[in-house]
Amino acid sequence: MIEIESTAWQAMVLHAERTYPNECCGAMLGHIRGEHKQVVAAVPLENSFSGEQNTRYELRPEDLLEADRTARARGLDLVGIFHSHPDCDAYFSPTDLKHSCPWYSFVVLSVYNGKFDHAKSFLPDADQTKAEDEELIWPKL
Repeated sequence: MIEIESTAWQAMVLHAERTYPNECCGAMLGHIRGEHKQVVAAVPLENSFSGEQNTRYELRPEDLLEADRTARARGLDLVGIFHSHPDCDAYFSPTDLKHSCPWYSFVVLSVYNGKFDHAKSFLPDADQTKAEDEELIWPKL
């Protein structure tokens, strides 16, 4: 289960809505306690994909490493990655799966017409062949 606190959730939704109609991306920082993950901060990152950014996102490795350093400096864990799907549902695409890391949670935010609609979280397997739904709890704002 992944639970996202209000401040982090607001930052994620705002980033997704501001980058619309392109995909946004970012890092989720918090605490991992067994199967329970608590996200207390979200770090918006730049979508560095060189193609059409409304269909794909890409993270620079150095940006993800910096997010991990920031987490550790604050006594937190890098819990996972979030990104948005403009004008379509929140699902884990084959491209998402191919570029995933099995030790992170992946939250996908669906944004229709510039406004947040819904979200889902996914846990990819070690072989990057499938991703299971992860229970996601976010504040209803």
